[in-house]
Amino acid sequence: MRRRAIPLIAAAVALVAAALSAPAATADDAPAPVAPAVSDGGPDDRHRPRLYTPAANPDAYTQAFDLVRAGQYRDAAGILAMARTPQAVWFGDQSPAEVEREARQVVRDAEGDTVVFSLYNVPGRDCSGYSGGGANTTAEYKAWVDAVARGIGRSEAIVILETDSLALIPSDCGQDDAQGTKTAARYAEVNYAIDQLEPLRGTRVYLDTGHPGWHGPDSITPRLLKGGIAKATGFFTNVSNYNTDPANSWYGKLVSACIAYAGEGGDTRQCPHQSWPRAQADEWIAANVRTPSSGWKHFVTDSSRNGQGPWVPPPGKYTDPQDWCNPPNRGLGARPTLRTGDPLQDARLWIKIPGESDGLCLRGTPGPEDPERGMVDPKAGDWFREQALELVRLANPPILPGS
Repeated sequence: MRRRAIPLIAAAVALVAAALSAPAATADDAPAPVAPAVSDGGPDDRHRPRLYTPAANPDAYTQAFDLVRAGQYRDAAGILAMARTPQAVWFGDQSPAEVEREARQVVRDAEGDTVVFSLYNVPGRDCSGYSGGGANTTAEYKAWVDAVARGIGRSEAIVILETDSLALIPSDCGQDDAQGTKTAARYAEVNYAIDQLEPLRGTRVYLDTGHPGWHGPDSITPRLLKGGIAKATGFFTNVSNYNTDPANSWYGKLVSACIAYAGEGGDTRQCPHQSWPRAQADEWIAANVRTPSSGWKHFVTDSSRNGQGPWVPPPGKYTDPQDWCNPPNRGLGARPTLRTGDPLQDARLWIKIPGESDGLCLRGTPGPEDPERGMVDPKAGDWFREQALELVRLANPPILPGS
């Protein structure tokens, strides 16, 4: 859970607010009003569900404080507005007792708003890469999930169940034996989590599909089926990635259609790929999927950093460009909402915490610096000031009024 505010952070917020209310010396330096925290509902929407805004990374407030002291009022306001936007609460690595206590505190703080929980503790997560870790055994993971379920209780919650758990299974990264023991355990772990969380009164569980630049519906759907998608509300896409909202929505529709087709006995290898012309894909779906779209699985997407779309690395410059890893010149995406206008898309969310680093990006070079940035990137999960400023300045739509 995000760390609680400390006196320095409170002072930073007060100082930023004072600076924003002061007269501006010039038009270029004039501080803009801080955008209100996005709650997905206003005074006229009191009876509609709203998204919870958790306590932000304290380093965001420290950065805003430093920007005010430097006279960069608009940048400070942008960082503060970003921090005050509804985002996911990430759980991973806590003990069962800790995660139960912290989950219970979050839902108490939410006071009925919908909390987005991102669970990230499956054994062997991230193929032991930058965000490696997780529970040591399946038994440990089950005990941890049980504790999360007790903490959530009967509250309103969206559960993002284990990013990369299905798009990146142990057999993909050479960590499994010839019998596929670890991969089979992964599917069992995901199924167990669904069984414990989906039946909770206010909880909806979504499974991993990676993103549109990774798997096609033909390859991810069999993994979703083994992972227990039939028992879950749906799936998620683009967590910690940069694909555009249109690309994510189209991918979501294709995956949902492929799941329905497989449920009718169809061969998932025949499902349309996101690279197909849309008219051709729609024609295939109309001709082959008998289940009405009202019976298809739903999905949610991550728009926290996709305002400028994916980064295209310079051709031939890197042996491993790591286009997902702290790419330069990206921006915040559209604000979170539970009302997308798409009957299949339950929400657009900020799941990855914008401003937190993806890890030490070397792009196939010896390092230690990220060659695209000329600096050593912070380790995964640490606050990345330079990237945070990029996200605010290049936000699309703008994070501040008048931008």
